[in-house]
Order: sequence, then C-alpha cells, then structure tokens
Amino acid sequence: MKPFLRQFVAHRGAVVGLVLLLVVILVAAFASVWFAQSPWTMVGQPLLKPFESGEFPLGTDMLGRDIGAGLAYGARVSLLIGVTSTLVAVCLGVLIGAVAGYKGGAIDDLLMRFTEFFQTIPQFAMALVLVAIFTPSIYSIVGAITIVSWPPVARLVRSEFLSLKQREFVQAAVVIGQRPMRIVFTQILPNAMSPIIVTASLMTATAILTESSLSFLGLGDRNLMSWGYMIGAARTMLREAAWMSLMPGLAILVTVLAINLIGEGLNDALNPQLRKRGD
Repeated sequence: MKPFLRQFVAHRGAVVGLVLLLVVILVAAFASVWFAQSPWTMVGQPLLKPFESGEFPLGTDMLGRDIGAGLAYGARVSLLIGVTSTLVAVCLGVLIGAVAGYKGGAIDDLLMRFTEFFQTIPQFAMALVLVAIFTPSIYSIVGAITIVSWPPVARLVRSEFLSLKQREFVQAAVVIGQRPMRIVFTQILPNAMSPIIVTASLMTATAILTESSLSFLGLGDRNLMSWGYMIGAARTMLREAAWMSLMPGLAILVTVLAINLIGEGLNDALNPQLRKRGD
C-alpha cells in the first residue's frame, strides 16, 4: 500500500485532480445546505452578471434562477449518473469478460461476437436512441450509458483472464482441486483489478460527458437540474449572457479533467514497472 500511495502522490497532476474532485463532491454533498431554494425557483432579478450581486455571486439566468444553485445540484446528477453507470457497466463487463476468458472455446467466441455487435454501433448514437425510446429519466440515462460502456471492459477483462489463467499460481490452484469460481475470485480477478480500476476512472469521465450531451439535447431528466441542461437552456442567450453557458461548461471541464488526472495517477501507481522504478 505504501509504494502505491508514494507513486500516486508523486504524480502531481493526480493530486491536483483528487483535490478538484473532492471539491466537486463536497459541493454536491452540501448543495441543499448552501442553497436552501430549489435550483428551479426564481429567486432574483433575471440576468444578473457574476459578482454583480452578493446574494447571487455566480449570477442568475433569464428566469432569475440562481446559477450557483444549479451548478451545485447539477454536480449531484453528474456524479450520481457517472458513478452508477460506471459501476454497473464494470460489473457487467467483468462478468462477460471473465466467463469468455476463463471458459474459452465456443463460449468465448459467442460472447465476443455479442460484444462486437455493441461495438459496431456508435456509442453516443445508441445512447441517444435508447433514452429517446424509454423516455428521458435518470434510470433510462444510466441504463443507456451502461449499455454502451461495458464492451471495452469485457474485452479488457477477457484479455487479462486469457493471460493470467496460464500463470503458474493459477495452474497450481487447478491441480490442488480448487473450484473454478474460487480460482476466478481469489486468484485471477484480484490480479486483473489494476487495469480495471484505471479503465473505470476514465469511464466515469466519459459517462459525465455523455449525460451532459444528452441533457444538452433535451433528453435529460426534466425533474433534475443538470449541467448539460443549463448549457442547452442558455444557448439562445450566448451573446447576451455568456456566463450562463460558461459556468456549467467550466464545471464539466474541471470535473472531467480531475477524473482523467486521477486515472493517470492510478495508472502510474498500479503499474508494477513504474513502482519498481520508484523504489
């Protein structure tokens, strides 16, 4: 654990990303404390510029809604959808990839053809169609992002399992009579977790971008304020009130950048060769 932490902290970008992400998480967690009013409530004069009013430091939109409140509550939506869809996609991808890699043969061929079918369709286009068909809601958005996100995980896990099941410690477990399920969960999967963790961190950033794009196009959950919705609602006011689009755009940029920096730090820290070099 110490070599991992030392290698992670040595990556300055990862530390900066972690700090930025913690700030976003804190803002989302305490949104209802800092902003008692709903982000949909008209609380002030329309089109107040940032820092023009002490009560609304980030300004208001064309309906007099607090942009700061929208950003805080939007952080909840983005993080919730990003983390939830990534967790489900990783679990599904690990399951399919593990079965394909460990079993091999006809099962491997069948599962990989099934995976390739999903990869032949553009991810965002598929997510767009799925959300439109099943009515825009937080559940349909999570489901759509999950469906388009799991194939790369499955292929990654399959390749790891194909490599690891030939290793001596796995062969020894087979010889002493351990059951396949025990071998998978105690021998192979723990040794394949490093690339899975790094991939999951990057998938979270992609999921946040996908949700923002869907909300921008009007396919977000209409009961929840989101960054993508804020940008989409403000696009007609881009010349008169550019800050309405700039603020949520910066929020998306900072969050995605922070997650990507953390992913790079994890990649360095979990890379055995870099760790040895650090020692």
